[in-house]
Amino acid sequence: MTSSVFDSERLLFTPANPNTDAIPLIFAFPNEYSVGITSLGYQVVWATLAMRDDVQVSRLFTHTHEQLPRQPELLGFSMSWELDYVNILNLLESLSIPIRADFRNERHPLVFGGGPVLTANPEPFAEFFDVILLGDGEDLLGNFIEAYKEVRNASRETQLKRLAQVPGIYIPSLYAVEYLAKDGAVKSINPISAEIPPVVQKQTYRGNTLSASTVVTEKAAWENIYMVEVVRSCPEMCRFCLASYLTLPFRTASLEGSLIPAIERGLKVTNRLGLLGASVTQHPEFTELLDYISQPKYDDVRLSIASVRTNTVTVQLAKTLAQRDTRSLTIAIESGSEKLRRIINKKLHNDEIIQAAVNTKAGGLTNLKLYGMVGVPGEEPEDLEQTVAMMGSVRKAAPGLRLTLGCSTFVPKAHTPFQWFGVDRQAEKRLQLLQKQLKPQGMEFRPESYNWSIIQALLSRGDRRLSQLLELTRDFGDSLGSYKRAFKQLKGRIPDLDFYVHAEWSTEQVLPWSHLQGPLPQSTLLKHLAEAKSHFRALPKQLQPLN
Repeated sequence: MTSSVFDSERLLFTPANPNTDAIPLIFAFPNEYSVGITSLGYQVVWATLAMRDDVQVSRLFTHTHEQLPRQPELLGFSMSWELDYVNILNLLESLSIPIRADFRNERHPLVFGGGPVLTANPEPFAEFFDVILLGDGEDLLGNFIEAYKEVRNASRETQLKRLAQVPGIYIPSLYAVEYLAKDGAVKSINPISAEIPPVVQKQTYRGNTLSASTVVTEKAAWENIYMVEVVRSCPEMCRFCLASYLTLPFRTASLEGSLIPAIERGLKVTNRLGLLGASVTQHPEFTELLDYISQPKYDDVRLSIASVRTNTVTVQLAKTLAQRDTRSLTIAIESGSEKLRRIINKKLHNDEIIQAAVNTKAGGLTNLKLYGMVGVPGEEPEDLEQTVAMMGSVRKAAPGLRLTLGCSTFVPKAHTPFQWFGVDRQAEKRLQLLQKQLKPQGMEFRPESYNWSIIQALLSRGDRRLSQLLELTRDFGDSLGSYKRAFKQLKGRIPDLDFYVHAEWSTEQVLPWSHLQGPLPQSTLLKHLAEAKSHFRALPKQLQPLN
């Protein structure tokens, strides 16, 4: 069924008229339309495909879709959230496509996937995909389509072998994984034949024209928003941060060449503007960008801005946001402990956090949201006390400013220096402790679910054996209890939950993603890990993290 949600769209590009022999392709987002259409990555890939005359692209969401081809040759998924794998499996079944790649035959489309989840660590989902695109879509997508066209009429086996030659394209079925034991660590990961590259390198787009919305609609989760990517990656390199390490190097959009023209294009169709990026205010010309948006002709523009770096919060920034209908500012502080911030490489001092709050209030904003984290490697009870004390100082310095502390649990991520650490078993207690201390002081505390952190860690450090677990949990529902039930059922056939989630891994062991190369080599990550550990308090020998 097609749906009227598509009728509300205002396109900012001109779709091509497909050739008669255009490749029939379905491009899916495994969630509802309102969520999927708010993903800038999904919008841009869809528009890139729709502007090609050699592709006939139809969109698919969980509850709605455009007219779908009877026999698609390619079916793509953009994956932004780990738990959306359930919807991927459901959508494959709804299209009568086997959920495991090795059960598909010549009649079925090649199922490909991309997006942040799959680029970070595709292994838990590897059995469900024929093709995985690692990295930025700008060049990768075109190279994928061109290579596919060369082997369009060949056998599935020939197609996959050809696609494996394209930099950044990973074909899971062409790599064999061996384990030390059925429920042990990975022993080796090797290509099944000499012509397949032993390592697949994530692709990085290095241009200075970044993404901007290709569609604006009132049906999006952020109604009528036009999004512009101001920066990509983050120069801070906090040791746990996937958004920084996986997307290096830090790139900024050219102000005159792409940012201003993009903003002008968007503000012709809507008055809601979102500036995106992991560290938006670190754009070298951010002040000029603010001045541009502050012009009287944009007085009715509502501006939203992604998380900003603490020491870039000026009165001028707060004032501009307040005038543009924003009430709050979000900054990531991670902790009130100077020691912990040294461990994670967060170059920030408490007085800068306090100054940011003072400036936020002086500029006319009413809310300040701080983001923290518990369970960071090296954390001790006194570090939490310092966070509570720091929140008290902020409140004192900016009375009347509504303060919220959002807090997550540290989750190890692939391709970061902290990938070898496990989730701290004390984290849940520490979240409760912060809640207990901050609530009486009239501060809002918003902890992220500890159980969700456990599932996130499982999927971020998982290997291929988890695909059988994921199929089971889908039938049980996606609560932590379902995962535990599935582990019980697979006992002896795969490692236990503890191995994936809580265990410290040896820096000698083969990681599930060792054959997939991120921006930095392992030797650099190990250097960064050693630097972080140099700030740990000397612990008794038996408590030292494993090397």
